[in-house]
Amino acid sequence: MVQEIKPHIIIHCAAYTKVDHAEKEQDLAYRINAIGARNVAVASQLVGAKLVYISTDYVFQGARPEGYDEFHSPAPINIYGASKYAGEQFVKELHNKYFIVRTSWLYGKYGNNFVKTMMRLGKERDEISVVADQVGSPTYVADLNIVINKLIHTSLYGTYHVSNRGSCSWFEFAQKIFSYTNMKVNVLPVSTEEFGAAAARPKYSIFQHNMLRLNGFLQMPSWEEGLERFFIETKSH
Repeated sequence: MVQEIKPHIIIHCAAYTKVDHAEKEQDLAYRINAIGARNVAVASQLVGAKLVYISTDYVFQGARPEGYDEFHSPAPINIYGASKYAGEQFVKELHNKYFIVRTSWLYGKYGNNFVKTMMRLGKERDEISVVADQVGSPTYVADLNIVINKLIHTSLYGTYHVSNRGSCSWFEFAQKIFSYTNMKVNVLPVSTEEFGAAAARPKYSIFQHNMLRLNGFLQMPSWEEGLERFFIETKSH
């Protein structure tokens, strides 16, 4: 198909993203996230298309409270993160015009995401328990799209961290969601251990945006600004 269409740009968004299930479905996660990325990279290279590979904060161990820039070495602690990092390596090895775009805690109007889950649970329950000891950078997909659109019209290839600026815990994120929506929900903080997920999660997956800054891109909006704009824009459609 790629050789028939001969696109100038390919944005590879397909991924296996079930973080907990990946611990038991390791081969499936690697087939989709690593081998799939290899296949797309080879096809893109053959037709000379620029390639955007969407990756994740889960490629990092999560031990740095100050966060990670693009020059820190990945060290994933779960299968999902390891399979996405393997995909990154295939892209680097097999393509010469790539943008690896790592993003984190992504949400938007479409698909399943934390914001929509909280809004649904807020209508069903008066009280919700949310993990308070994982800290990251929530990202509004519209802000991610803006940066990708700018990147693909350049030749500034490489690995980029693209998330909204700042950080919070999932607990703080949930509180802000209910604050914006005026939903009366009691949010209880729990630990990762108490929550009991199958896959390990990075404790700190905060992104620093060194590559965006060094290549002259504007500063990302804060995560609070992104969330507020999400609610404004979804109400207007």
